[in-house]
Amino acid sequence: MNKKTLTKLEYNKIMDLLTEEATTPGGEKKCRYLKPMTDLAKIETAQEQTAAAFTRIVKKGRLSLSGCYPVEDSMKRLEIGAALGAGELLRICKLLEAASRAKSYGRHETTDENADCLDVYFEQIEPLTALASEIRLCIISEEEISDDASSTLKHIRRSIGQLNDKVHSTLAGLVNGSLRNYLQDAIITMRGDRYCIPVKAEYRGQVQGLIHDQSSTGSTLFIEPMAVVKLNNDLKELYGKEQEEIQVILARLSEDAAQYVEPIRTNYRILTELDFIFAKGNLALSMNASKPIFNKERRIHIREGRHPLLDKKKVVPITVTLGDSFDLLIVTGPNTGGKTVSLKTVGLFTLMGQAGLHIPALDRSELGIFEDVYADIGDEQSIEQSLSTFSSHMTNIVSFLKKVKNDSLVLFDELGAGTDPTEGAALAIAILNHLHQQGIRTMATTHYSELKVFALSTPGVENACCEFDVETLRPTYHLLIGIPGKSNAFAISKKLGLPEYIINEARTHLSEQDESFEDLLTDLESSRRTIEKEQAEISAYKRELEQLKTETRKKQEKLEEQRERILKEANEKAHAILLEAKEVADETMKNFRKFGKENVSAADMERERERLRKQIASTGSKVAIEKQRPKKQHKPSDFKLGESVKVLSLNLTGTVSSLPDAKGNLTVQMGILRSQVNISDLEIIEEVPSYSAKNMRRTSQGKLKMSKSYSVSTEINLLGKTVDEAIAELDKYLDDAYLAHLSSVRIVHGKGTGALRNGIHNYLKRQKHVKNYHLAAFGEGDAGVTIVEFK
Repeated sequence: MNKKTLTKLEYNKIMDLLTEEATTPGGEKKCRYLKPMTDLAKIETAQEQTAAAFTRIVKKGRLSLSGCYPVEDSMKRLEIGAALGAGELLRICKLLEAASRAKSYGRHETTDENADCLDVYFEQIEPLTALASEIRLCIISEEEISDDASSTLKHIRRSIGQLNDKVHSTLAGLVNGSLRNYLQDAIITMRGDRYCIPVKAEYRGQVQGLIHDQSSTGSTLFIEPMAVVKLNNDLKELYGKEQEEIQVILARLSEDAAQYVEPIRTNYRILTELDFIFAKGNLALSMNASKPIFNKERRIHIREGRHPLLDKKKVVPITVTLGDSFDLLIVTGPNTGGKTVSLKTVGLFTLMGQAGLHIPALDRSELGIFEDVYADIGDEQSIEQSLSTFSSHMTNIVSFLKKVKNDSLVLFDELGAGTDPTEGAALAIAILNHLHQQGIRTMATTHYSELKVFALSTPGVENACCEFDVETLRPTYHLLIGIPGKSNAFAISKKLGLPEYIINEARTHLSEQDESFEDLLTDLESSRRTIEKEQAEISAYKRELEQLKTETRKKQEKLEEQRERILKEANEKAHAILLEAKEVADETMKNFRKFGKENVSAADMERERERLRKQIASTGSKVAIEKQRPKKQHKPSDFKLGESVKVLSLNLTGTVSSLPDAKGNLTVQMGILRSQVNISDLEIIEEVPSYSAKNMRRTSQGKLKMSKSYSVSTEINLLGKTVDEAIAELDKYLDDAYLAHLSSVRIVHGKGTGALRNGIHNYLKRQKHVKNYHLAAFGEGDAGVTIVEFK
């Protein structure tokens, strides 16, 4: 790939951003030297890897590979049997710890999680946990070996500590005792690796020992007293043994590591590659980029691409097409209107895509495969613009016109500028026509009207422009394909205050053909704005229609759900009524058999018959919903908007939404259900008090109070209680149940020894409001439950 083009399109700045995302030296190196590829298979593989890393980062967060440093030199030393230093072993340990983290990161959390192309990398990692743990146990830092590295080292260091204590205590005794008057300061100091005391020079003969140093003035001598010479010698010997043992430990660890030279190398290579791949994923995430689709037809279709080096909040997305129905795109428009940015965006996206990087554009953006990209964007020109001379332009163009081929992408910025406009335009047309005849994908920016006419009159060549708002005198940076750009010189001058008569005189110097062409562009621009406005309105209507369709579908689904619920409740109620009817029938048959065997009075039989008649009538009323009629025949004038009503046929309540018509039909809103109902099927709901009279009683002061027995359970549990405790609780319960008009209740007492059951039965015999009691039937509690019926 052309190196000069990489610089012109600021590809190196993208590599700098990519390098910042890497966390290892090896990964940074791979990022820094990443170059665009031309093999489609390799490009697709790189893009798949970037996409897989992007997905994993979104799901699991970033992969941490800190501590992964190059270890190849250490591996070579291990292969020849050399012992490594503490620092080298510690770097191997950190590498293995990073491998362990990567291995854990690479595991799929669930079996349903899809495999990706990075699994093969994670599977090759060998964390060598045992070796890493052993190194971490023995080596604390590059300068410190742990006492637990070996029992010998721990013994030596214990001896050193004891000997140090002995030296200090001996010297402390001398400093604070017999030698105190001879010392410059009452302190213990070190000279070399020997413990000494500072003695005044004049008392040299009073202190027996070895002189190791003296002060700069010579007034103080640092003497090692004879009393600690042997101790210091022993201490020095122990320090020597300590270093020998440390070398033994390092040699042992090196020998252990030497068994895994190849796995360690593989780990480093895999982690470096993963760091590089995840750096691409991190960059894609930070740019909000997407994976482009590649084709061999050298077709480019960038959907709302954003130049990655511009401010994300300010950059205006552009949509560019090239290589489909036309292979030459000529972009026109005023300065600072975004032409150069559009040109660079196309070139830079091509380079990024072929390097395996995602591009900051919408999904389904397409890129072609180009063997080389050639750009003429001025000497060291950046997005901020730095104009170059005509000669430098032509020198650059001549250099790559010799090399350009059918599979190249060519980009020109201000082609033919810097010289006589007539000659420059003619030269630009000739160069572009030469490339067009060869079918080379080309994109060029220009000011020349001649090039606009060339694009309009030549098949396979298309105009484009960067939109400019004359009202605000500001570019919008939108790229419009198919429309040539206006110069806007007269409009801008007039807006800035140039007198009208000067502008009119300037118009007289334009040829009739030039003026007609500018008028045509003005008409095109006006038509385009009208079409865009109408398209925006149509899109808004479509969205509103879709929203209404969605809401209607949701309402229909809710109505269906409500219908199903109402039918389900009706079926459940019908089933319950049938069960109740069956129980009444069973009880009737049981009583008649009982009356046939026992001598029952006619009065008792009549009372039983009357009770059954009322119960059957009550059951029948539950299924008579469809036969309900209003308690009062209402007139159309009785109904008002917002009136609460009950729809008898549906057994639902609602509110009146419209007044009755001539036939007596009106609309009722019942929750989300809205239906037209006749007044003959409606009953006006009167305002009722919150509590019914049956649940209240009047006190002696004439005030109404809620009955205490309003919500009494039909069952009491007396398990585990003594007879006295149970009777006290049962007495209160039966009173409440009787006041609540319960026909029968269940007393759960359990079987046990039968003492609690017998005590309860003896109590029930004495209660006047208890009609009868008996043990529950089999399957309903049997002998552990007593059923009580009230009078």
